[in-house]
Amino acid sequence: MKVMKPLPDIRLETARPTLDPRPLQKRVGLIALATDHTSEVDFRRMVASERIGVYVARIPYANPTTPENLRKMQPSLSAGAALILPDEPLDAVCYSCTSASVVIGDAEIEAAIHAAKPGVPVVTPPMAGMRGLNAFGVKRISILTPYTVETSRPMAAYFASHGFDIQSFSCLGFEDDREMARITPASLVEMARKVMHPQADALFVSCTALRAALAVPGMEEAIGRPVVTSNQASAWNCLRLCGDDTPRPEFGRLWTKPLAA
Repeated sequence: MKVMKPLPDIRLETARPTLDPRPLQKRVGLIALATDHTSEVDFRRMVASERIGVYVARIPYANPTTPENLRKMQPSLSAGAALILPDEPLDAVCYSCTSASVVIGDAEIEAAIHAAKPGVPVVTPPMAGMRGLNAFGVKRISILTPYTVETSRPMAAYFASHGFDIQSFSCLGFEDDREMARITPASLVEMARKVMHPQADALFVSCTALRAALAVPGMEEAIGRPVVTSNQASAWNCLRLCGDDTPRPEFGRLWTKPLAA
């Protein structure tokens, strides 16, 4: 039988170490769907750094992606926001679902998040997409979504209501966001080439499940015009809210632009 050595005395140090005000200077909260494969990965790649932390909460979601199912997430938003560093302030919170944002409404989402995190700047992907398009000063756009026609209709209404002239709108007919995440970036480049209207000045690619942020440079090269995608725009918006205006053209032309006041 092995004999255990006596345990050492444990000494409590009286000298206290120096504490920083925060572990990291800036904090971005991300509310993702339980089924999401893409948003967290994109935010780690584009937003997180030694200065900026990305803190994620996931909320329940059940496919198929229909307006009715998307709307069911609204009651979970406050609880999801409350789980991100409880009782500590954040510099931005992004609700990472484009289609649900247009169904629920930006104002309703902001109110739900503010119930848990008062005063924090709230970002939704369609809001960030609109800000990204405005950064280019464009109004005539093409839109590509992976959704069904039924789920795409609120997206068309959202951008039209904000003054954009939709030259063309194309959707791919997917109902499951987990399948949307499997669409290859190379396929998105080819789709951009196919759906871009000759009179449109920019392309918006909707859906946080899509790996579209990886495809932005290829899409912009293919169509010769700016491309704004859900995760790319949301990450850009959150980073600018954290005071980081560093141009990063590897993420697309948008990442050379400031966030307008």
